[in-house]
Amino acid sequence: MSQLKPSRDQCLCPVDLHNGTRTIEFLLLGLSDDPQVQPLLFCLFLFMYLVSVIGNLLIILAVTSAPHLHTPMYFFLSILSTADIGFISTTVPKVIWNIYTQSKNISHVGCLIQLSFFYGFGCLDNVLLAIMAYDRFVAICHPLHYTVIMNPRLCSLLLLMSVCVSLLESQLHFLMISLLTFCTQVEIPHFFCDVPQLLRLACEDSSTDNLLLYLIAAVFGGVPVSGILYSYSRIVSSVLRVSNTGGRYKAFSTCGSHLSVVCLFYGTGAGVYLSSAVSHSPRKGALISVLYTMVVPMLNPFIYSLRNKDIKMAFQKLLSRRF
Repeated sequence: MSQLKPSRDQCLCPVDLHNGTRTIEFLLLGLSDDPQVQPLLFCLFLFMYLVSVIGNLLIILAVTSAPHLHTPMYFFLSILSTADIGFISTTVPKVIWNIYTQSKNISHVGCLIQLSFFYGFGCLDNVLLAIMAYDRFVAICHPLHYTVIMNPRLCSLLLLMSVCVSLLESQLHFLMISLLTFCTQVEIPHFFCDVPQLLRLACEDSSTDNLLLYLIAAVFGGVPVSGILYSYSRIVSSVLRVSNTGGRYKAFSTCGSHLSVVCLFYGTGAGVYLSSAVSHSPRKGALISVLYTMVVPMLNPFIYSLRNKDIKMAFQKLLSRRF
């Protein structure tokens, strides 16, 4: 597909002051146009969505129902599961509905709302992973002061901060795209409204917006990543000073699930946006985005449940109550 921008006279602003509001329609081209592939994609996306939502709901139910899980670590884990449900629910239901109805349309307002929630929940995941790394740092490096430092008031403030930061980032992306000019019908070679794709399809020069996009990514992504790296550098240096091998293993085992989720989240996210910068095939970039938008929220509950004895015990008690 050609990446040439439409001419200025083919474009309409989202709001025309003389003729009233104009309807701008986006077409989400999805992963494939092959009719034989559509039923397979429908079943695959529906399966991944249901597994992700049910798995994360079970994590939330297990944490809220088990008194021994009422700790800061599992409190933030339940919030992370909530964010994962919101993250995957922003894109996948629309994909499933479009395949079912054989429709590719999404309105201009719907596209703005989708990208706003997508980046909001993505940023919330990002900040929560940094907070959970700090929680592990306090638990391992300052175990005697853990309950004093990670008190309910601080946990509430950290949650409020993470929500406010996520709202700020989502609104920045919302405003960036809402101020651009598009044609009345725009074909997006993706299965959801993504900011880099929309910047390429805008009628006007978007070089300034691209710089702003990189700046937002550096601030809202770089700061949490720096916090995670700092926390784990302190954890590693503290654990290496422990002479007992069993103590080292126990300390690292408490970080194993979180480290796995961090590597999965940032690894797939970096792969998506690096591939979009290098690859000239938008459809290949959309295919890789499935890992970031669907696979990560689906695997997180399995990572935490399979590697955590407390979660397994809570699951067993929860299931024994129900059946």
